[in-house]
Amino acid sequence: MTWLVTGGAGYIGAHVVRSLLEAGLDPIVIDDLSSGHEEFVPASVPFVRGSILDGALVLRALEEHRVTGVIHVAGFKYAGVSVQRPLHTYEQNVTGMAVLLGAMQERGVDRIVFSSSAAVYGTPDVDLVTEDTPKAPESPYGESKLVGEWLLRDQEVAAGLRHTSLRYFNVVGSGTPDVYDTSPHNLFPKVFDALVEERTPVINGGDYPTPDGTNVRDYLHVADLATAHVVAAQQLDAGEPLEPAYNLGSGDGVSVAEIMAAMARVTGIDFAPEIGPRRPGDPARIVASGELAARDLDWAMRHSIDDMVRSAWEARVAHRD
Repeated sequence: MTWLVTGGAGYIGAHVVRSLLEAGLDPIVIDDLSSGHEEFVPASVPFVRGSILDGALVLRALEEHRVTGVIHVAGFKYAGVSVQRPLHTYEQNVTGMAVLLGAMQERGVDRIVFSSSAAVYGTPDVDLVTEDTPKAPESPYGESKLVGEWLLRDQEVAAGLRHTSLRYFNVVGSGTPDVYDTSPHNLFPKVFDALVEERTPVINGGDYPTPDGTNVRDYLHVADLATAHVVAAQQLDAGEPLEPAYNLGSGDGVSVAEIMAAMARVTGIDFAPEIGPRRPGDPARIVASGELAARDLDWAMRHSIDDMVRSAWEARVAHRD
């Protein structure tokens, strides 16, 4: 079976590609390299440079490589920035999904795993988010992911598409030193860059209604996340019934302040972070149950917070400029 990984040269997508290879599946990658890196793609994996907004290119990739399914990771992923760039966010995430689905329908590719987001929930008024928790996104990014899920639902009715969406929030760590998070907006690379440059790391907001005033999230190791995507793909290949969406959650949350403490502990660099302003569109707390995913996708938190920090730090140091 051949699976197209959109955004497969990015941090998450490249880990999905490696997990597909480990499972004995044949991945190909399409990526415009707007935030990805071609060197993240293994030499043995076919690489198509371009955007999923280019329907002719996507269709050609599906045909030439006899693709049987898609793991859709590509997209504009920055909730805070999406508030300032809503049109760009919708173009990349909604129009991109529509173009991709159109090419899939034309080629007869009938299965897709969508990399969605816990941002579809906004700031839920519950301690533990389930898949049935009301959707109330608070940023164009979260809204675009929810619209993406609606497109999958409607295409199932129209064309028999088989699909599932995986909702998650903060993805950290590294499954291999060759691939690491290079985003200028994510917590781990921002803190590591500050530590490498001997600057004081900054926390975005210290006055949230949480026990220590900082955001509380599920922090997931990227290798665990990649495995869940591949298991979902295998289940679709096997014709097994799947839920429309799954939360990849830890069941309990970790605050940004607690992450900072783990970073000081693991790196051996003693620091006290500064408290900066909140980021727009950033909810105070999202912690999700992973029970359904554990039942159907062999989902589990196989790495501790210290494991996540250690693997991410080792990959970052290996690529120190």
